[in-house]
Amino acid sequence: MEILMIEDNEAVCEMMAMFFENEGWQAAFKHDGEEGLEAFAAAERKWDMIILDLNLPSMDGMQVCREIRKISQFVPIIMLTARDSESDQVIGLEIGADEYVTKPFSPLTLIARIKAMHRRANVDHSQVQATDDFDVLTDHVKISTITREAYLDGNQIESLTPKEFELFALLAEHPKQVFSREHLLTRIWEDPYYGDERTIDAHIKKLRQKIEAVGPQVIQTVWGVGYKFDDSGVEEK
Repeated sequence: MEILMIEDNEAVCEMMAMFFENEGWQAAFKHDGEEGLEAFAAAERKWDMIILDLNLPSMDGMQVCREIRKISQFVPIIMLTARDSESDQVIGLEIGADEYVTKPFSPLTLIARIKAMHRRANVDHSQVQATDDFDVLTDHVKISTITREAYLDGNQIESLTPKEFELFALLAEHPKQVFSREHLLTRIWEDPYYGDERTIDAHIKKLRQKIEAVGPQVIQTVWGVGYKFDDSGVEEK
């Protein structure tokens, strides 16, 4: 695995370098927001994972995340934050981070998160041949977990991040079944997850925006419980 870690605390970087080496991973470390963004942009297909600190000199992590997402919608981003503000964490997820880890953190916890993210990370579309085989089919939606593509009435739902895609595929695979936020965290994040359940709300919000860009909304809120997929009310074209 090739990891780009953008973190201004050199002691943290040195510590993580040892853990990455122990896993057999290659890692590059940048201590400045602009330098980190330049390193990613210079070789965007090289990186399998971005570890991004929120507080950085020259360009903060929020802006770096936004710029990375303009270049790639698929590279997994784990945001590191020392802030206790729940709103900061939700904003980070809304602008494109796949999840966050709050400082101070255990290196083993971060390694576990990286492994879980990598297992579910989006495949490189340039290495996948187009296929007409879809493993999730409803009246209006078809999804391929091989090409990581999703369509609503023939229109592709574009730029889904890994977590957004996994959420959409899981919900669509079980039409009208209501999933609680806790259940979705357990299913999508795999490893024990101790973050706020608003993580799910942030991802659902972005997913809905991308669905609405091509057609009617098919992700429904069940108040006080969670979310479900339902395309039964979509009108036939």
